[in-house]
Amino acid sequence: MNTKPPSSDAVSTIQHTEEIQSSVLYVLFISSVAAIGGFLFGFDSGVINGTVTALGNAFNSNDISTGFNVASVLLGCALGALLAGPIADKAGRKPIMVITAIIFAVSAFGSGISDSSAEFIFYRLLGGLGIGAASVLAPAYIAEVAPAALRGRLATLQQLAIVLGLFAAFLSNYIIANEAGGAEAILMLDLPAWRWMFWVELIPAILFIVGVIFIPESPRYLVAQGRIEEARIIFKRIATGAEDAQVEEVKKSLHGDKKPGIADLFIDGKKKIHPIIWVGIALSVFQQFVGINVVFYYGSQLWQAAGFDESQSLFINVMAGITNIVSTFIAIALVDKIGRKPLLLVGSVGMFICLSALTYTFGTAGFNELGQLALSESMGTFALISANLFVVFFGLSWGPIVWVLLGEMFNNRIRGAALAVAASAQWIANFAITMTFPILLGSVGLAGAYGLYALSAFISIFFVVKYIKETRGIRLEAM
Repeated sequence: MNTKPPSSDAVSTIQHTEEIQSSVLYVLFISSVAAIGGFLFGFDSGVINGTVTALGNAFNSNDISTGFNVASVLLGCALGALLAGPIADKAGRKPIMVITAIIFAVSAFGSGISDSSAEFIFYRLLGGLGIGAASVLAPAYIAEVAPAALRGRLATLQQLAIVLGLFAAFLSNYIIANEAGGAEAILMLDLPAWRWMFWVELIPAILFIVGVIFIPESPRYLVAQGRIEEARIIFKRIATGAEDAQVEEVKKSLHGDKKPGIADLFIDGKKKIHPIIWVGIALSVFQQFVGINVVFYYGSQLWQAAGFDESQSLFINVMAGITNIVSTFIAIALVDKIGRKPLLLVGSVGMFICLSALTYTFGTAGFNELGQLALSESMGTFALISANLFVVFFGLSWGPIVWVLLGEMFNNRIRGAALAVAASAQWIANFAITMTFPILLGSVGLAGAYGLYALSAFISIFFVVKYIKETRGIRLEAM
């Protein structure tokens, strides 16, 4: 039997491999904690889905008021996204994440105790500030701590967390409504079920507060602030011995000693915004204009309009949530192998086909004696398949890839502010789509609404071909 001890080179190789594994696990841990902000973003966005009708009855709202009850959170999102980047550039990513988690908790509790539309809208706007901030902070933080070779997969944690949050909201809404007998029925403490749907969010909000305590500040932010030794310590933990090179690269990418600010968004000496920021804004707007959040915010109402009852509609939401999760895992597996641009192209083409199929289905459907859309059994099945395929194509492309690109396409100097502008545009577009859906539903019907979303998906194909550059494997400092 050979008992010869391993050579010093072999021991060194084993130790280096263990260091790399430890580093990857550590980066995965801190990225996952940051992504809890995405989970809250998804949950807070999706929880409204099962409560729309109950809120309308509880607050005696008409179609426009109901639309604003749902969409009001998105105005807060736009403001939260716009403020979070510049504030995080000054105060740091970590402290703003803590404040964001607290805002989520207050909003969840307040939404559940509201007794009027005005009170409800106030707490939803507050929650929107948290969602908007999380939509900027999580992708920025993950991009800034992730190695280039893993950045795509780690950045998709944000979207995975969002879809898990959506699914958790759909599932908890379904369970609570089933237990109570409906969203308006009494559940516990003599309170209607819809209030408990909002209070469930307190659990992940508290987990986020605790988790953020155990993660470090972004090392790239620390370098930008001149806190070099702190940054070097963190880079050593996540870069396995390449900390000095990392610090020097970040220094060079910042172009001097001036700290990042809003002025960096403009071309030097001109009043024009950098073209890359317009690309980020367009990415954000197209992600919303395909109508994905109509499925997630109004899914229950949408499928009831198509002839399904409340329980069936809530269950369809759960299935859509599962579909979204599975397709996001596909994106995680492919994003660092085939790249960002090919996935966006596949998604655009697939969404256009599925949305066109839904437009045709709703446009050729008949109506029942109450004037409601009535799908035959075969066409109802076709609509469900088309809608879920739409979610698949979105989930493996525009859902996660937009967040990956927004986190990595901007250079170190402008990342925080540029991401804030792009994310804010996304929430404004989301607001426009969400606010107009009940109006479109009442005027041009589901076919008209889905025809507009199909047109957006079609235009997005040409946008990707012309304006999107591949970023796979490129270091942030080379952007």
